[in-house]
Amino acid sequence: MDMEFPCVQVGSQWAQFGPDIMISSAGKAGTTEKIDEWNIYTRKVLRLLEGMASQDHSSTSDYSASNYNQTAAFVYSTEYTAPILSLLKPSIGERIVDFGCGTGELTLRIQEAVGASGFTVGIDYNDDMVSKALMNGVRHAYISDLQNIQIPPELESSFDAVFSNAALHWCKQNPRGVLDGAKRLLKAGGRFVCEMGGFMNCIGVRISLHRAVKRRGYEPGKMDPWYFPTIEEYQRLLQSAGFRVNTIDLVPRLTPLPDGGLRGWLQLFARRTFLKEFSDQEAAAIIDEVVDMCGVDMKDKEGNWTLMYVRLRFLATLDSP
Repeated sequence: MDMEFPCVQVGSQWAQFGPDIMISSAGKAGTTEKIDEWNIYTRKVLRLLEGMASQDHSSTSDYSASNYNQTAAFVYSTEYTAPILSLLKPSIGERIVDFGCGTGELTLRIQEAVGASGFTVGIDYNDDMVSKALMNGVRHAYISDLQNIQIPPELESSFDAVFSNAALHWCKQNPRGVLDGAKRLLKAGGRFVCEMGGFMNCIGVRISLHRAVKRRGYEPGKMDPWYFPTIEEYQRLLQSAGFRVNTIDLVPRLTPLPDGGLRGWLQLFARRTFLKEFSDQEAAAIIDEVVDMCGVDMKDKEGNWTLMYVRLRFLATLDSP
């Protein structure tokens, strides 16, 4: 069976792999074999990225997997992810896609839950995160922009659930594109289970970044990488894409920042995104300014930092593809 492999942008170049990496398809509609082909494809892309490193230093990594694991391990901690995994309720034999799989910690839990008779696929835009996810034991993961997912047509309408944790608030450019991708992947009646930054997420830090950037003559609204919608806004978006909203809530959560405090958080999540247009010296000055402003409300007398997260958590069902 022929298969059309997607193109993936690598720096300033495009790579496409085709029949030379095909393997035979058999079994239930060839679905498992298609995922194996997909995984081979991903590994070739990763090898290409390594080979291009000396020629083109741009890539899809806005931060490194090691820095992410060191500074933001709370993102995938059992304490913070138990509610969304409980809402997903993965079961033996299910086929589940993880949007924004990162380094794969939650993907692995889902992979274990669905067992040998099911399968999971992780998708992330950051090539370093995908590489680490594969090394961590995720069987199938690949690189793609969630706002414009490139998938083989044979895999459309074949998944029981799309799952996402702490990823979709990065999809500011085209949030509807994310839903269109989920819709293409899901079976009729499939579920979309997500937790992301919602309205008032990171309050205090965000306005401080806006103020510091604007004071230097820039337009912060154009540089701000985050999309933190209200319940009403995202519910309308889901419904317009053909989803029935089962539950949707904003959940405030005080989030301690033990490793590096606010400065470490800004270096990880803002330096190569919000502040990517600035030199290292300029970015350091902005971070100093933001840390100084936010210390009034976010740092206790012992020097411990806490950030106010507000999570948009929802379960939606696809009525028809």
